[in-house]
Amino acid sequence: MPGSGSKRHAASQETGPDVADPLHLNRLRPARPHPNCHHRRAGLYSQGILAIPTMGYRGKVREQEEARRLRAEGKTLLEIADALHVAKSSVSLWVRDVPFTPSPRRTGAQRRPHPFHDAKVRRIAELNVIGRHMIGVLSEDAFLAAGIALYAGEGAKTDGDVRFANSDPAMIQFFCKWLREVFEIDETRLRGCVYLHAGLDLDAAEEFWSAVTKIPRSQFQKAYRAVPDPSIRRNKHEHGCAYVNYSDSEVHRSIMGLVRALLSSIDIPG
Repeated sequence: MPGSGSKRHAASQETGPDVADPLHLNRLRPARPHPNCHHRRAGLYSQGILAIPTMGYRGKVREQEEARRLRAEGKTLLEIADALHVAKSSVSLWVRDVPFTPSPRRTGAQRRPHPFHDAKVRRIAELNVIGRHMIGVLSEDAFLAAGIALYAGEGAKTDGDVRFANSDPAMIQFFCKWLREVFEIDETRLRGCVYLHAGLDLDAAEEFWSAVTKIPRSQFQKAYRAVPDPSIRRNKHEHGCAYVNYSDSEVHRSIMGLVRALLSSIDIPG
């Protein structure tokens, strides 16, 4: 229709751009690339005018390769990130499968004694001396009460089964001595057992606990081999945990009677 274009042009001038296009959709439309743009850019790459980018779906390829090389040399994540001017989190992803061995220099620096640690060690040694002076030599009554208290905390309460377990050799040795001194024990009925993480030396562990308990290895029951979860626990006891078993209902009931008597005693100083 003649004049329609001029009328629409006039209307757009009267209403303004915001009224004709309230959402500004025209501004969001991307410009169409020139059909020869791709070929022109490829030519610039081949002539060396434009550098071929190292970015892509794999990320910074050159930085990744350099990060892996530095990690293999023993560099830390922070050192690599600073050297390549990238984020530490990116470095962690790039080198997660590269074996890493800390350098002796770095390990030595981390093990340097700290003043607070030295002070703590000295204080523990002082308190150990004070404790030995306070306890002195145990009397028969004190020895009896100490064994009862030890079993009350670490011993099995199931009727008919005397069982004591611990990873501390001193506690295991004390209990064995107490059990033999207080009760008449048939040595052939004593049993030992070891709880040990997989990968550790079972023969060495059983020899160790046999010497501590004075129970022959021939009287040790089948060991329990645990599979450690590295996400929870990293340190493991070299000799594991020892169990001392003595199946005797009379002895167990006597021990539990002593435990109840100790806990219900009204003759507590003060």
